Amino acid sequence: MPLLAILPVAAAVVAWWLTRQVLRHAPLDHPTTRSSHSQPTPRGGGLALVGTTLLGLVAGVALGVVEPALALALGGGGTVVAAVGWWDDRTSVPPRLRLAAQTVAAIWALCWLGGLPVVALGTHRVALGLPGALVGVAGILWAINLFNFMDGIDGIAGGEAVSVGGGGALLLSMAGVPGGTAVALLLAGASLGFLAWNWAPARIFVGDVGSGFLGFAFAVLAIWSEDRGGPSIVVWAVLAMVFVLDATLTLVRRVLRREQLTQAHRHHAYQRLVQAGWPHRTVTLAVLGINLVLLGMAYQLPPLLALAASVVLCGVAYLLVERVRPM
Repeated sequence: MPLLAILPVAAAVVAWWLTRQVLRHAPLDHPTTRSSHSQPTPRGGGLALVGTTLLGLVAGVALGVVEPALALALGGGGTVVAAVGWWDDRTSVPPRLRLAAQTVAAIWALCWLGGLPVVALGTHRVALGLPGALVGVAGILWAINLFNFMDGIDGIAGGEAVSVGGGGALLLSMAGVPGGTAVALLLAGASLGFLAWNWAPARIFVGDVGSGFLGFAFAVLAIWSEDRGGPSIVVWAVLAMVFVLDATLTLVRRVLRREQLTQAHRHHAYQRLVQAGWPHRTVTLAVLGINLVLLGMAYQLPPLLALAASVVLCGVAYLLVERVRPM
């Protein structure tokens, strides 16, 4: 138990220091008409978050608190996702190449995790068999990209990672799954160290290198947790419902409007609140406040009821934003 208490603190300190080093060499993100920031700001700070997590996984395996298969799944695939994200931060990677690299990373992870043969839906367990692997790949790809979509204002991606990681660690600990608890705490701690530099007004952005890695890491952890008797994928979706619902609804609406999906935009609910005059800090704090309620739902309610309640809560919040600033 002492190791689990030390891990997030050590991760936060290392990530804070590494972010400071990255800040000196990171490329600048110059604002455009589709940006939510007004000053040139370094991006790619997620490189420090990734480095801290990978170091933590190695230490966790050496100390016997992280399962080697989970570390290989997350570390190997996460490195691929982070590498293509870093490349994209510095230049521009064709969408098909980026998707191909992310797919390879997802397949790698599922090979180490044993696929996704069974999914728990409340008290029922649904056998997926071989098609479960395809579902797993699709889920990982969506998680990578929804974190990328939702990284558009100061503190929101880092804050979400601290919230989901911390909440997931609590639920994993209560379920008696220490290996998963260690990884969740590692992600939360590393994100907290980075967040010290990314909180409004941000001195550095996480970039694709960090946002994609975080989405990948939480998806892999959720699949591993599903198979090890921890919180199910449904419960992890509840914890991240603000991101899941905003990203999904916005994407569906853009498809219906026949917009070019690879084109940058500012249609997400959190972005529209900023356009309506809300400070970045206020929007991020609102998201974190909703996340606390979502954690309470995940803790108190049966999984499917918690899922339904989380969709209603976040759906109402989305509709309220629509009234303030229509898409």
